Amino acid sequence: MNISFLSLFSYLIIKMPYRISSYTKSKAKRMGVDVRPSTRKGKKIDVFKNGKKIASIGALGYDDFTTYSKKNSVKAKERRRLYHIRHKRDSVRKGSPGYYAAKLLW
Repeated sequence: MNISFLSLFSYLIIKMPYRISSYTKSKAKRMGVDVRPSTRKGKKIDVFKNGKKIASIGALGYDDFTTYSKKNSVKAKERRRLYHIRHKRDSVRKGSPGYYAAKLLW
């Protein structure tokens, strides 16, 4: 069986479900939303409010604060700071996918 690294990597990124961290679950609870693994291809999390899906957030294949924290907590804080600088406009529009990504994943 000849599987290239790229095809194996693509398979793992697309087929492996994202495991929602306790950090994200607790932030969601404080915000009054529910989070579940995304049904949308290429996304990590679906956000629900009152049983209605309101956003799909987080691209599979990219790290977020919780995955960086597991690797290196000092680097995670720096990555979080840079994320907030890079996505400042998205994260201030309350209710937008960018808002939920910033609040739940970072």
